[in-house]
Amino acid sequence: MQHVFALNEKEARKLRFLYSQSGIAQRFSVLPDYSRPLPEWKFYSPTESLEPFPSLEQRMAVYHKQAPLLSVDAIRDCLSHLHHHKNITHLITVSCTGMSAPGLDLQVMELMDFEKTIFRTSVNFMGCYAAIHALKLADAICKSDQEAQVLIVCTELCTLHFQREPTTDNMVSSMLFGDGAAAALVLPDTAAEHGLTIDSFYSEINPKGRRDMAWELSSSGFLMTLSGYVPELIEEDFAAIARRALAKTGLGVADVSHWCIHPGGRRILQAIHKSLSFTNGQLQGSYDVLNEVGNLSSATILFVLKRMLHQKKIPNLFGAAFGPGLTVETFTAHA
Repeated sequence: MQHVFALNEKEARKLRFLYSQSGIAQRFSVLPDYSRPLPEWKFYSPTESLEPFPSLEQRMAVYHKQAPLLSVDAIRDCLSHLHHHKNITHLITVSCTGMSAPGLDLQVMELMDFEKTIFRTSVNFMGCYAAIHALKLADAICKSDQEAQVLIVCTELCTLHFQREPTTDNMVSSMLFGDGAAAALVLPDTAAEHGLTIDSFYSEINPKGRRDMAWELSSSGFLMTLSGYVPELIEEDFAAIARRALAKTGLGVADVSHWCIHPGGRRILQAIHKSLSFTNGQLQGSYDVLNEVGNLSSATILFVLKRMLHQKKIPNLFGAAFGPGLTVETFTAHA
């Protein structure tokens, strides 16, 4: 990043400081360039200016090739031979880092040899909270169809959208986001033998942050806006939003045993910690995921959730993720 952004020594020190304070030890990318010396770059031109800079078409070509493979790996890990792929009745694909038609849903269907009659839908461009939106759709499907087996797969190739201008937004995005995929199987209560039981969903928009978290198309890739004001907004409002969400189930903040929070960044987790007056450890799962893989956009909260699913008893779980709008999506569950 220091090489590409061509920073002076003062700016380079600032970038090193940001990285050291990020709470991220490593991230992953479908592009090998990021971990290879400049002469071995394949996607980016090995020149100081990166010219010709990759176009949106080139980025989507990589997405079209890599996203289905990563999705299938996540799905197979999720099903783990416990559920036959031919029994899947509904497929929900989630992504904000690539789109096409025919798209990821059809590619996954073909690679997994799902039935050609499978119900397919896609959640696109909703950002980091999209996995909860997909869970909400799956929950509604299962409540209306007792034979449903709904598979969700969130696949994000964030690193395809690197931008070379050394703006604050670009530098923060380049520091936070990584690539990854996660899948979840949602069944009607009568068919599920283990896992979490979803209790409720709650969504709220804070219009004050409408332009502080955004994700827009450009000819050279997707452009992220993530202002430093977002953690302040979350610290100011999150406790009240959590109380309103929990009120639907008759619970209070003190009743929550597990906090499954999207690790959008270290400052965002610190803001939630302050907003809810936590003492220590309540967000450890989120910090661990951030440290190990960074921010994977929509897939990230499922990484946090997977850590909690290994625990035998979960009296009351509260999940939340944030995205453009500023939108806060939440859910409650138990096991």
